[in-house]
Amino acid sequence: MKDLALFIIQRLAGKPEAASVTEFMDGDTAVLKLVVAEEDKGKIIGKQGKVVKAIRSLVGVAASKAGKKAVVEID
Repeated sequence: MKDLALFIIQRLAGKPEAASVTEFMDGDTAVLKLVVAEEDKGKIIGKQGKVVKAIRSLVGVAASKAGKKAVVEID
């Protein structure tokens, strides 16, 4: 899940070297914290949050296939 999220945000970001994903567990849920350059946050969020919703959907599907739950946050 972490690799999938990192792959997606690096392709969307203008500065892919500044993009990173940290993962930690909160009970039985994996929390993925996306960190991107300040000027790339708009690209990651998208108009009306559509891009970040799509990222959350893809990560959620990957998590459910692995039998887990996942939450995506932007920092």
